[in-house]
Amino acid sequence: MTFNSERSPRLERRWDLFVFDWDGTIMDTTALIAIGIQKACVAMGYPEPSLELCKSTIGLSWGDIIARACPECPVSRYAEFGEHYRAWYLTREGDVPVVPGLERLLRNMHAAGLRLAVATGKSRRGLDRVFARTGLGEVFEDSITADESFSKPNPAMLEELSVRCAVPVERMVMIGDAVFDLQMARNAGAAGVGVTFGASSVETLAQCNPVGIAHTVEELAAVLGVQDLL
Repeated sequence: MTFNSERSPRLERRWDLFVFDWDGTIMDTTALIAIGIQKACVAMGYPEPSLELCKSTIGLSWGDIIARACPECPVSRYAEFGEHYRAWYLTREGDVPVVPGLERLLRNMHAAGLRLAVATGKSRRGLDRVFARTGLGEVFEDSITADESFSKPNPAMLEELSVRCAVPVERMVMIGDAVFDLQMARNAGAAGVGVTFGASSVETLAQCNPVGIAHTVEELAAVLGVQDLL
């Protein structure tokens, strides 16, 4: 576990709103999404991008993902690209689990009266689908998706949650696996915590100067100051 030594003594119960990314943070979907992007590119007759490139786009809005992973694809074919992606991805999503141990932590945080929200690059339709499948939607008091706001790392998602939940951004912490999550937190003036479950390496996450970087759910609970809730 990696801590920012100057800030870690003040971690415990420091935040009023805990905002989680979804893909690669709550559900271990990183590889599946990246392969789905590759499959869509090939199905449309474009070169197959590397798995690393596809992973690096996770967390962005769908249009930004296509623009980076498949720059040959014109905007006029984005809807078709999405159809190919969903045809491959949706038949496999049901096999993807919540990160082991994280559901327990989230439910215990909720039961203890801590406030939770989601800020994700998924669409509303996609988030509602996994909320229903996992049953975790009930622990989050609010959520915002890429088709309802600006794409990460724009701070708009956190700023909108701040208004809707009546929590100042400096009393919020963003938890995510991608550099875009931590950049969004920094741009909004919120704290950021990285997890290594998904898209970005420790080295990449560390460049955003997060409060901490966790490799396990136990480490994440410690960074958030909620280890008593495991």
